[in-house]
Amino acid sequence: MDRSVGAAGLERRSLTGTRAAGPQDPFAGPPHSITGVKRRRVLQLLLAGGPPAVLAACRDAEAPTAPPPPAEPAPLPPPAAEPPEVAPFFKDTAPFIEHGGSLEARLEDMPGVITPNDLFFVRNNGGSLGIREEDWRLVIEGDAVEKGIAISYDGLRSLPSHSLTAYLECAGNHRAMFDRVQGRPAEGTQWGTGGIGNGVWRGARLADALELAGITPAAASVLLVGLDSEAPEEGFRRALPAEKALADVLLGYELNGEPLPRDHGFPVRALVPGWVGSSSIKWLGRIEVSSEPHWTRNNTSSYVLIGDSYPAEGRAMGRIATVQTIKSALALPWPAELGPGPHTLHGFAQSPEGRIDRVEWSDDGGATWNAARLTGIPTELSWRRFEFDWEPMTGSHTVMTRATDRTGGTQPESVPWNRKGYLFNQPLPHPIRVG
Repeated sequence: MDRSVGAAGLERRSLTGTRAAGPQDPFAGPPHSITGVKRRRVLQLLLAGGPPAVLAACRDAEAPTAPPPPAEPAPLPPPAAEPPEVAPFFKDTAPFIEHGGSLEARLEDMPGVITPNDLFFVRNNGGSLGIREEDWRLVIEGDAVEKGIAISYDGLRSLPSHSLTAYLECAGNHRAMFDRVQGRPAEGTQWGTGGIGNGVWRGARLADALELAGITPAAASVLLVGLDSEAPEEGFRRALPAEKALADVLLGYELNGEPLPRDHGFPVRALVPGWVGSSSIKWLGRIEVSSEPHWTRNNTSSYVLIGDSYPAEGRAMGRIATVQTIKSALALPWPAELGPGPHTLHGFAQSPEGRIDRVEWSDDGGATWNAARLTGIPTELSWRRFEFDWEPMTGSHTVMTRATDRTGGTQPESVPWNRKGYLFNQPLPHPIRVG
């Protein structure tokens, strides 16, 4: 494999056996251009010289001239003196509920709709990596790209940036409820309601990076691979259909206006909106674009709904956990204790389909439902805060909430059990003691 590194921070790799590009553009619609300059060329120019290079190319496109000579190759930076540090970042875990190496957020501590970085839940498959931005590269290769490339951190940041307010939720959020509500425990970390956070993400579109590599119409699967490793030979990985990869996935480098925290994937992670959190690979280091589906542990035996209600999908042991489910939860400890008198309770609701249109609550086992108030300005992929006034008698109570999204989808009365406890989303009977 030969490669060279240009001043743009973009390595080109010569790959044996790469497919030639098909005759049509891999993106739907007319060819992308800006005053005669192809979109892929625009992205390359942004990497090389920023907006002035794009403007110059647009002027030159009107009267073609000989192409400029290629940039002189620049050497790769020297390797780090020491291997990346593998250790948890958080020293003070008091704001969280600890589950071994995972940290569950407390919804009652959320100050608003946006989850502060220091209250964002943490689910890592190993320790957090201490990767220096100057040493980071994102390699894109495979049989469904025209050429293999490697993009530096500065190169990625020179691509057009996009911001997205979206929630990120572990596939096992609410897992403990299979035991607490249905009396049938599931395997895995016993998350309550806090395996979720809602943030403002900033990064480059995965589609733009794939376009630089020349993704072809043959692309069927995009495998995201992290630099962390559960086994020495492979990092944590999840496969996306090419359609999803080209739609709305971000290569995120900021969370809430700050560089990604180390525990959340610094320097770059994927953000796959509306999908289970394991799809949003942290410490992203490699992308493989294939004309065939990828099958790995994380879509055959892990992150798969295994049970009588879930027929096998492809090579998987059941139904692959991909898209999240609509949920709602009260921002209270479990169980909760409140003083006597009237209360205004609140919580959060979210749906992979976007905007939450309605939240209802019940304190009589679901016999009657009352409308809660939705607060704040709705955004399509953010969770929604809701609240309602409640005047309970002294004693023990159970309060349930139920969310409905813009499509009319709502929380089901019951969820079939699965062995690993993914995607529990029936209304939660929250125990509350008043007195």
